[in-house]
Amino acid sequence: MFRLLRWLPLLLLLPPPGSPEPPGLAPLSAGAPPQAPDLLYADGLRAYAAGAWAPAVALLREALRSRAALGRARQDCGARCAAEPGAALPAMLAASPGPDSGPGAARSAWEPLLLRAALRRAECLTQCGARRLGPGGAARLRVGSALQDAFRRREPYNYLQRAYYQLKKLDLAAAAAHTFFVANPTHLQMREDMAKYRRMSGVRPQSFRDLETPPYWAAYDTGLELLGRQEAALALPWLEEALQESLAQVESCRAGCEGPEEQQKEEEEEGGTGSQGGLYEAIAGHWIGVVQCRQRCVEDTATRPGRSFPVPDFLPGQLRRLHEAHAQVGNLSQAVENVLSVLLFYPEDEAARKALDQYQAQLGEPRPGLGPREDIQRFVLRSLGEKRQLYYAVEHLGASFKDPDPWTPAAFIPEALREKLREDREKRPWDHEPPQPKPLTHWKDVLLLEGVTLTQDARQLNGSERAVLDGLLTPAECGVLLQLAKDAAESGARSGYQGRRSPHTPHERFEGLTVLKAAQLARAGAVGSQGAQLLLEVSERVRSLTQAYFSPDRPLHLSFTHLVCRSAIEGEQAQRMDLSHPVHADNCVLDPDSGECWREPPAYTYRDYSGLLYLNDDFQGGDLFFTEPNALTVTAQVRPRCGRLVAFSSGVENPHGVWAVTRGRRCTLALWHTWAPEHREQEWTEAKELLQEPEKEEGEEMPSRDPAPEPPSPRLQRVQDKAGKPPRVREEL
Repeated sequence: MFRLLRWLPLLLLLPPPGSPEPPGLAPLSAGAPPQAPDLLYADGLRAYAAGAWAPAVALLREALRSRAALGRARQDCGARCAAEPGAALPAMLAASPGPDSGPGAARSAWEPLLLRAALRRAECLTQCGARRLGPGGAARLRVGSALQDAFRRREPYNYLQRAYYQLKKLDLAAAAAHTFFVANPTHLQMREDMAKYRRMSGVRPQSFRDLETPPYWAAYDTGLELLGRQEAALALPWLEEALQESLAQVESCRAGCEGPEEQQKEEEEEGGTGSQGGLYEAIAGHWIGVVQCRQRCVEDTATRPGRSFPVPDFLPGQLRRLHEAHAQVGNLSQAVENVLSVLLFYPEDEAARKALDQYQAQLGEPRPGLGPREDIQRFVLRSLGEKRQLYYAVEHLGASFKDPDPWTPAAFIPEALREKLREDREKRPWDHEPPQPKPLTHWKDVLLLEGVTLTQDARQLNGSERAVLDGLLTPAECGVLLQLAKDAAESGARSGYQGRRSPHTPHERFEGLTVLKAAQLARAGAVGSQGAQLLLEVSERVRSLTQAYFSPDRPLHLSFTHLVCRSAIEGEQAQRMDLSHPVHADNCVLDPDSGECWREPPAYTYRDYSGLLYLNDDFQGGDLFFTEPNALTVTAQVRPRCGRLVAFSSGVENPHGVWAVTRGRRCTLALWHTWAPEHREQEWTEAKELLQEPEKEEGEEMPSRDPAPEPPSPRLQRVQDKAGKPPRVREEL
């Protein structure tokens, strides 16, 4: 009873059943100071565990809003107090320390100024925090690092989607699921739940919306799309908005770096200075942690949710596009401002210098007041000042600092570190320049060594980065893999869609087998070990050949391997009009209406090359075909046969689909490859180790057949495998 009374005020804030809700999460308690996010989140999880779905929704939503309100208050108070008279850091202290900063009279001059400025700033922040956040201010609402990580991973939305599902609010459940999945694209259970939501009649396509991603990404993508269409005038407002919002996001991130000291504990430990020693050592240690955090803000801003790496040169890249777009529409003054801003990052950039000379020549008479953008000037000067301080700490205090910016002048970096940085950058030259294609004679030499035949190249397939190769498997090897698929299906251990009807068509059944599941079944005696071992060997054979053909200068890694069989359902093929697999691209979301392909979740954005190795041809239909990005104009078609590999790059240049399988069973080994080693297929290694073990292990529990979305772990923590790593996603073909 007491628990229900605690949750009653939040229950009253929920909309009545069936009422529409706004696209985002509107404030539930406007005007009231936020409550402690950690307590709200803990109560929300307790309500979730008790099956009290409505209180769980209210508490989790309020936890999200309180955390957001805390961040906004900290940013606003920081900006306001920085502008207060007497609260600014004295000019003589703003510069980095030097070797001649000696004791004596100089110290007696700066020490009172420093302390007075710090005390006034602290007073201002305390009063502002109390006004915005209630008694106790930010100190009352401290959020520990573990909870910060949970919110960063968007874990509240994992619980929200299940609670909304139980409340029959499918639209909000899909939105919460999508929001979580965008930041966790390798989450196994959420991908399955997303597939279930898409099959529900009450869920619309527009339900899958992201409630958390900052708006500058939408402006950034729209600007790039319009530039790609040569519509510079329309792109300019979006590009400018993206830059302004990106800078605002950097400021918001920097404000978060000045939170309570326990939030900076991990950063301080990484810096190496800790908080040991006396007063000044403690001050220096905390300040280094704050500045390190600030320097990472541009990298954090440039990293899309769910991605491992930031967009390279995010801010300079936006400035380059801005000056080029302004020049295209005749805004030469703005073009000069933006290209001068690029030169603040890269003073020796030849392309920028050449563009500047061209713009100035077109302008004619010199314009003395024309210079770089003020916002970029402030950003660069402030960043350089912080870098100088951090490199001083590295050299003299034993701190560590991984500079996130490639534009840092060499003069700022201690000489002892310059050689190491140069070596690190030279280890992976493809991060800066893509590998150059090899001549056709090189491919022929490789194919002869591999004992395969190039049947059709990209020109013959009317596209780019496509190839059909024959002879990768013998008929006997095809037979072994077909028997493996059959035995696995009969054992009831299908790893893909549990042998149900295909997610792409109701007229076929779909079965899939991963390399790890094959190894587990082989250890359990359900399938032959020869087939499981051959599956591993063939996947590596395809990977090495794909790398040799398409990417000889850059290592390719297997990302996922799936033995897939599609079977026509008898009696359901008459007057059939659909495809076995609709037209799609493998690393982006294809929009046939616009011809664009969005490289963002739920697409597997890390895929770089795809391969389809066919095992049989004794079926009707099922040919692979390539199209234009409109998904209508067929450019090439390939008939499956034993040992035939169709390899191609995974992007928008190669949309493809599969014609309906109208009779028989079509089996294919589907493989995807990636340049990113962090996305290599861990199951492949596990399967190899399992097949080498001398003793058998018990088979794994079969997947659940529950059609409803699954809840998060009952232990209210992220599901992990034996190695403590998030489980791999079961990927769709």
